[in-house]
Amino acid sequence: MKVAIYGQSFIGNDITCVGQLLDELEKVNAKIAIESDFAEFISQNFTLKGTKTFTQEQGLDSSFDMFVSFGGDGTMLRAVTYVRDLDIPIVGVNTGRLGFLSTFKKEDVRKVVTEFVAGSFTIEERGLVEIRLDHDVEEFGELNFALNEITISRKDTTSMITVETYLNGEYLTSYWADGLIVSTPTGSTGYSLSCGGPVIAPSTKSLVLTPIAPHNLNARPFVIPDDTEIRLKVYGREENHLVSLDSRIATIPNEKEIVVKKSDFTIKMIEYKSESFLKTLRNKLLWGEDKRN
Repeated sequence: MKVAIYGQSFIGNDITCVGQLLDELEKVNAKIAIESDFAEFISQNFTLKGTKTFTQEQGLDSSFDMFVSFGGDGTMLRAVTYVRDLDIPIVGVNTGRLGFLSTFKKEDVRKVVTEFVAGSFTIEERGLVEIRLDHDVEEFGELNFALNEITISRKDTTSMITVETYLNGEYLTSYWADGLIVSTPTGSTGYSLSCGGPVIAPSTKSLVLTPIAPHNLNARPFVIPDDTEIRLKVYGREENHLVSLDSRIATIPNEKEIVVKKSDFTIKMIEYKSESFLKTLRNKLLWGEDKRN
């Protein structure tokens, strides 16, 4: 069993859950690789015997059975940039706040190993979106994909921008708004949700266009097939606007064509039988808090 471990700096006693995972992995004689910066951080508390390290450029391959992310959902999104198209199943241990992607509680971290060994899990493939810009504006390089969403938003102004939008070559509308979110089903519980978008089951083959504070009062979130090619062009009073891919952001000149489409690879998420998407909705969105239930 080969396991890769990634995380960010911890606060307080959160670091103890990493030690518990390492202890459980040692019991099953797992081969362990830890992201180099995270290894340096946790080495202040633990003796890392026989562990290797990896970076975004090297040290990972498709032979790994599991990639464990310690942190919140932002850490999980950064973890995806390490895994890319290697087909390594990912699970998140939540040391953050909400935790839609990092669903495992840190108090139950030992179950990450025991339930995996017992086969008490399924693999769920999550679709991604990727961006293509004019050849002279390639800000994101190889990391041109996002698990949650691609967002177009205003920059250096309080004025609205206009996002001219085409679907499979046909004109849809021009959104007068603070921006536009192109969200995957995975990202439907993130920024899109806070802007009035729908909750979409992760396995649904769709994308959702969600305007941010639209001045077109009849503009509503629009669910489309995930094989739709989306072309966008932004106009506004300033010369530039912002484009973000999950946590990565770049400044793009106005009137440059932006093409968004489904990526040709997926991310494999480990869903343990004790932690389902519906259970996460009940716990995180408090859907079960109605007293009539």
